[in-house]
Amino acid sequence: MMSLNRSCFLGNPGIAGSSSPFSQSQKRRPASLKVVAVVPKVRTGDRNGSVVMENALQEVKAESEVVELKSTVHGGVQDVYGEDTATEDQLVTPWSISVASGYTLIRSPHHNKGLAFTEKERDAHYLRGLLPPVVISQELQVKKMINSVRQYQVPLQKYIAMMDLQGRNEKLFYKLLIEHVEELLPVVYTPTVGEACQKYGSIFTQPQGLFISLKEKGKILEVLRNWPEKNIQVIVVTDGERILGLGDLGCHGMGIPVGKLALYTALGGVRPSACLPVTIDVGTNNEKLLNDEFYIGLRQKRATGQEYAELLHEFMTAVKQNYGEKVLVQFEDFANHNAFELLAKYASTHLVFNDDIQGTASVVLAGLLAALKLVKGSLSEHRFLFLGAGEAGTGIAELIALEVSKQTNTPVEETRKNIWLVDSKGLIVSSRLDSLQHFKKPWAHEHEPVRELVDAVKSIKPTVLIGTSGVGRTFTKEVVEAMASLNERPIILALSNPTSQSECTAEEAYTWTEGRAMYCSGSPFPPVEYNGKVYYPGQANNAYIFPGFGLGLIMSGTIRVHDDMLLAASEALASMVTQEDFDKGLIYPPFTNIRKISAHIAAKVAAKSYELGLATRLPEPRDLERYAESCMYSPSYRSFR
Repeated sequence: MMSLNRSCFLGNPGIAGSSSPFSQSQKRRPASLKVVAVVPKVRTGDRNGSVVMENALQEVKAESEVVELKSTVHGGVQDVYGEDTATEDQLVTPWSISVASGYTLIRSPHHNKGLAFTEKERDAHYLRGLLPPVVISQELQVKKMINSVRQYQVPLQKYIAMMDLQGRNEKLFYKLLIEHVEELLPVVYTPTVGEACQKYGSIFTQPQGLFISLKEKGKILEVLRNWPEKNIQVIVVTDGERILGLGDLGCHGMGIPVGKLALYTALGGVRPSACLPVTIDVGTNNEKLLNDEFYIGLRQKRATGQEYAELLHEFMTAVKQNYGEKVLVQFEDFANHNAFELLAKYASTHLVFNDDIQGTASVVLAGLLAALKLVKGSLSEHRFLFLGAGEAGTGIAELIALEVSKQTNTPVEETRKNIWLVDSKGLIVSSRLDSLQHFKKPWAHEHEPVRELVDAVKSIKPTVLIGTSGVGRTFTKEVVEAMASLNERPIILALSNPTSQSECTAEEAYTWTEGRAMYCSGSPFPPVEYNGKVYYPGQANNAYIFPGFGLGLIMSGTIRVHDDMLLAASEALASMVTQEDFDKGLIYPPFTNIRKISAHIAAKVAAKSYELGLATRLPEPRDLERYAESCMYSPSYRSFR
């Protein structure tokens, strides 16, 4: 970088009121002065987005452009750029400093270290006086912040405090999240993120991602280039139509991409600067939001059909053009009809992944593979019944069928016959085929119609009951007791999020099965004591899979997602469950080891990518797991020159 005079960045010392040649000349010449400025010029076409400062001072010649510097009683100047004296209809220049130093440095979340700036750094970067004199370690900062977060009793307040920290000190945020992941994961993601999205307009303070609305149609590439970071590797995008189990939240769905990408960094080690949250705003059909004065999105009904498809296609095209072939686009919380169509449309041309369909499927399959070590038998010997036939339900069902097909060398059309789905109209059977949506048709088997879930349980006699309905308390006492009467160790997965939408609670599952159930939920539940024994409910959280899965794709330079990579991720996660975990009744490993788990998953996914010829980063590293660990972002502070 070319050397620049310090006064270019901090202003002439006279502005601060010191006795300087500038302030002395003001005293000698109180007349108007012509401002001389260093003008930043953007080098067009510079892929790094670097800003080059012209090395010549430009004198403002036009009289109308002369800014008068008026003396103050302290010998300094006020309102240098005319912002305070400008009327509301006059234009002002949003002056900024392009080198992180002084006040700007402690306002930059990427570089700010707060009180951890050393004495040497405070001298070198003009921080003297801008911070209290004490110097503390990052470890002490973490201790202070976790104590501060714990003071809040309301989860949403904890969420707001964490988001505020992320906006002030990025490294401290991730250090805190990594070291207290089991405590803070429910705060920064489900279930608290659901409430945050519902109230997003009220708690919104500053944008954390890109908002692309119908107003930007035809200009999306330009909008992407407005984002300050250029080397993007992961994009999480939503249109807000189906946020968790909460329905259409429109533009307020931005909390989901922000939360997911925080986990990509904390759990998967992807650099924060490589992550881009995006909300596609095509309106909302939520009347409550449309009438909410604090709603931050378009106040119109959702665009559909061709208008919707054209906007999404422009977005996908612009993403590939701006960030290249290897950028991962993760679709999040789209409504069923759009989710399946987008995945099918772009799977062959882009590196795309739908966490609701594929991520959920992979984490649930991992739990089932681990559970087999307790209940014995092979996956092909079990019968599965789903409540919910949307993205998650059909995605899980298909991955189970693929795994059984792989294990038994049986056509997937045959392995599907052991998997049954119930939707809002009852059991999906062949007599309903003509009225079914396309993604439900593979699951329409020969059977008489069954309307109620409990009757389906009694008729199908499943060994595994999986809930993805998004409707709370649908696994009633009658349903769970029916599962217990059929199985010595019934496997019950109540996966809908947030906690309020879970099909049954952990306490209900253990109580109604007399402590025999193997239970997992989508959102966390506390341990349950029943008949003097403590049970630890598992959490089939997608955060086990997508951070490591994404890291594996990135570090191998993968250009397309293949189903075999999802199977590899499931098998990798299942292999991380220890005997100690099984002894507690857990079928997932604890989150305290999540970075090691993510590195293991990343290595297996990358290995499968190399095997399939879809990896472009050559040569293949000898030790992929060690390489994955070396690629991970570290939230520890860096020392500044």
